[in-house]
Amino acid sequence: MKATRYFEEQVLMKRTYLNLEMCVNVVSNPLKKEIQEDGRTRYWGFVPELNKFIRVVVLEDGETIHNAFMDRNFKQ
Repeated sequence: MKATRYFEEQVLMKRTYLNLEMCVNVVSNPLKKEIQEDGRTRYWGFVPELNKFIRVVVLEDGETIHNAFMDRNFKQ
C-alpha cells in the first residue's frame, strides 16, 4: 500500500506506537469498514502488539493510507 506524505511525516512521527505494517494489516482484515461522505474509507481493527483497536483512513483511491490512530470508543 501507499501512504500520503502527511501519514509518513506527521502521523508516524506523532504516534510512534504505530507503523505502516500495522495499518496495512487492519486495512487487509478489518473488523469494520465505513465509507465517509468525502469518499475516504475508515477501517477498524485490533492490533495485538498494542492490545488496542485502531482506525485507519484510506483515500478515495482505496490504496493510499492517510491517517491512523487508536480508537478508544470502538465497540465490536
